Formats: sequence, C-alpha cells, structure tokens
Amino acid sequence: MAMTDEEAIALDEEFTNGTLRLGDGMGPTMRRRELLRLLDDVSANYLITIAESTHKTPAQVVGDMVRREIAANAAITT
Repeated sequence: MAMTDEEAIALDEEFTNGTLRLGDGMGPTMRRRELLRLLDDVSANYLITIAESTHKTPAQVVGDMVRREIAANAAITT
C-alpha cells in the first residue's frame, strides 16, 4: 500500500522537526546485553547457549524457566 502525498509530507515533517520517536532506542541486541549484564558469566553463557539451540531469545528462555518454576511450585502447594 503506497503513501499518499499528504502522508509522505506529514511523515517528512515529523522526521525533520524531530517529533517522531522510533521505539526505546534499544534493539534486540542491546536488550539482550542489558538482560545478560545482570547475570554472572556462567548463567549468561548458559542462557545464550539454550537460546541459540532453541531459536529463542534469552528473554524467552528465562520466561520459559520462570513458568516451569511457577508450575512446579503450584503443584507442590496444591
């Protein structure tokens, strides 16, 4: 779908005037580094290895681990 002339002019104006914000300034690699900076080297390397072998992001691997832990604890308490 192509932009109309009016849409293109409005977008150009937003870029030129600096009012357009593109995300949080952190791409996937930067977010990964921020997450891994919180961990020790062994933990970070483990997460990266699992992430690469499962084609997931480190955040997805951590999320999976947390959900498994929650499920395991829920099974113990019920």
